[in-house]
Amino acid sequence: MRALAVLLTWSIILLVLASPTVAVEGTALLVEIDGAITSSTDDYISEAVATAEEGGYDVIVITLNTPGGRLDETFSIIESIENTNIPVIGFVYPHGATAWSAGTLILISTDIAAMAPSTVIGSMQPVEISGEGAQPVNDSKVIKALVSYAKVRAKKHARNETAVEQFIVSNLNMDAREAVEYGVVEYVVEDVPSLLREVDGSEVKGQTLHTAGARVVSFEPSLRTSLLAILSDPLLYSILLLIGIYSLIFGLTNPGAGAEIGGMICIALGLIGMGFDVSIAAVFLLILGVALILFELSTPGHGIFAVAGLICTTVGLVLLVPMGYPDQLISPEFTRTLLLSILLPALAVGGLFVFAAYKVAQVQRKKPLMNMGPSGERARVVTSIPPGGSGFVSLHGEYWKATSTVGAAKGDEVVVVERRGAILVVEPSKEEKNEEDTYGKS
Repeated sequence: MRALAVLLTWSIILLVLASPTVAVEGTALLVEIDGAITSSTDDYISEAVATAEEGGYDVIVITLNTPGGRLDETFSIIESIENTNIPVIGFVYPHGATAWSAGTLILISTDIAAMAPSTVIGSMQPVEISGEGAQPVNDSKVIKALVSYAKVRAKKHARNETAVEQFIVSNLNMDAREAVEYGVVEYVVEDVPSLLREVDGSEVKGQTLHTAGARVVSFEPSLRTSLLAILSDPLLYSILLLIGIYSLIFGLTNPGAGAEIGGMICIALGLIGMGFDVSIAAVFLLILGVALILFELSTPGHGIFAVAGLICTTVGLVLLVPMGYPDQLISPEFTRTLLLSILLPALAVGGLFVFAAYKVAQVQRKKPLMNMGPSGERARVVTSIPPGGSGFVSLHGEYWKATSTVGAAKGDEVVVVERRGAILVVEPSKEEKNEEDTYGKS
C-alpha cells in the first residue's frame, strides 16, 4: 500500500509537469480620444480609469487622434494615468491620425507609447491669438516650465528628452518610424490586437502583461459625460451662446413669447460646455453689446447702436473661447480653424438677429394707416368694385375695403377720395378714365 501511494504521488507530479502551460488571458479597456481635448475629456478619462479599476481590467489602451486642446485638462488626464495602478498604453491610431501638442504630451506620459503607420506627433509649442492671428508663445518662462514638465515625463519612461524638448521649442514633428528610431515611442503596429501581442510579457508598474489574445472592451461613457462631450465642442457652445444672447434680447423686447426662457437655457448650456471658464472682459463686452442692441430697439439710431452691439457681442464671444497659454496647448493650424469657426457663425447669426430685431422695431414704430388721411393716395383694385357696391383695394401693401359710385375693375388704379371709418371711397384715376374714354370713342 505504501509503495502504491508513492507511485500515485509521483504520477500526479509528472502529469502536472508534463501538462502544457495555460496562457492567462487578460482584458483591455479601449478608450478613444478623438478630436480636441476639451473640458469634458478630463471627465471622460477619469471615468474610464475608474471603470477599469472597478472592473479588474489588466490594461488600458488610450487611442489618440487629436490636434491638442486645453492644458489644464491635459495635466489632469496625465495625473489620472500616473495615479492608477493599471498599466496605460498610449496609441496614436488609426492610420493617418495625429497627436499634436497636448496629444503628444499625453502620449509620452503613458507607460507604453505606440503609433500606427502614417501617424504624426509633435508641434507642442503653445500659441496665442493676437490681432495678427495665431502666434507662437516665445516667453522663456512659459517655454521652460512646459519643457521641464515634458522632460520629467519622458525621463520617467526612458524616452528621448532632447526630442521632447524640440517638440516644444522648435515645433518638431515626427512620423511613426522616426519616433521609434529616436526613442520617443516603443512600437509601430497596425492595430490594437497587434499592439497587445507586441507588449505581451512587458513589465509595467511592477506587473507582467498577459495581453496576447486579450479581450478588448470599448469604454462606454455615462450619459452625463456624453452630454458634456457634445456641449464642450467650441463651435457648438459658441452658437448656443449666440442664440441665447439674441433670444434674450427678443424676449426682453417682446415679453410673453418665451424667447427669454429659451435664451437663458441656451446661455446656461453654452457656459456648461465651456466649463465656466469665463473672462470678466468678455462678459462685460457681452452685456454692453446686449445693452446697445436694446437701446437701438427703443431709440432709433439708424442702426448705429445695433452694429456697435453686434461688434461687442462678437468680440466678447471670441474672448470667451480660450485660445492661448495657459489655457490651450494646441496646433496653430487648428487654432486658426477654430477661430474662423467661431467668428463666421457669430457674424452670420448676429447679423441675422440684429436685422430681424431692427425690422421688428421698425414695424412697432410705424403708425397705422387708420390714423392717417389717405385722401389723394393711389391704390390698386384687388377685387372688382361694381358701381355703388364694394370690393377691396391694396394701399401701401395693406388691404382696404372700398366702395365706388362708378365702379372699378380688378387691376385698375384708383384714387382715394375720402375715408368713411374703415372703408375707402375711391374713383378711377385720370389715366384709367382717359383709357376708358378712348376705348369708348373707338
